[in-house]
Amino acid sequence: MFENGFFGNVLSKYQPSDSGIIDTTATMLAEIKPSEFFLCEGAALIIGLLISLIYIITHRKEGYAQSYVLTMTMLPTIVSLILLLINTTAGALSLAGAFTLVRFRSVPGDPKDIAYIFFAMACGVACGIGYVGFAIVFFLILGAIMFILAETNFGGARKNHMTLKIAIPENLDYQGVFEPVLNKYTTFHRLRRVKTTNFGTLFELIYSVDIDQNIDQKKFIDELRTLNGNMTINLVFFRYDDKIYEN
Repeated sequence: MFENGFFGNVLSKYQPSDSGIIDTTATMLAEIKPSEFFLCEGAALIIGLLISLIYIITHRKEGYAQSYVLTMTMLPTIVSLILLLINTTAGALSLAGAFTLVRFRSVPGDPKDIAYIFFAMACGVACGIGYVGFAIVFFLILGAIMFILAETNFGGARKNHMTLKIAIPENLDYQGVFEPVLNKYTTFHRLRRVKTTNFGTLFELIYSVDIDQNIDQKKFIDELRTLNGNMTINLVFFRYDDKIYEN
């Protein structure tokens, strides 16, 4: 009933035509020359491989995941292709802003690993909008800096910031019991939290401690075991431990 009236004219005005879609797609593809495509994608692929190589070199002591290395290799190429298809600088910049909203829905890791992800994405964005030269210069500068900082151990602390968990029986008065041993083996210690475990039959003391790298950690734990009845003791780095939130 609306085909011949006012509503019919409006609907027909905004109805897409197959020929228009085909013409628009053909025009967009025609604007991307094969030489530009291979130059941008090839540069993004090579830069991604070099970024992953720098990551491998700077993490050879602490270890790394192969899947993470492959991700950094693929990411610049994928981002570059998306921006090539958008084919406008304004659209590219808006998409680059959208990438900042991406949430990493995985186990929280090293902030440096997340920075490497943005390193790879930035190079991919630069290649995708045609600034291949800028991408290469940016990679050379930042890659060299990351390599030098890793080799010189820049910012590395001489002390290990760790979390100490001591399980004790419920009838043990823990106040001041472990202080002599903590004063002997740590440069700083602070009781962060006390909680009950095992249906209230045990207490767990959670300390933040700074331990010098030269101390004998086995002797440290053995002396603590003589005070807590040879029960469980955990000594872990902060980044591998559950976060403790304080007011």
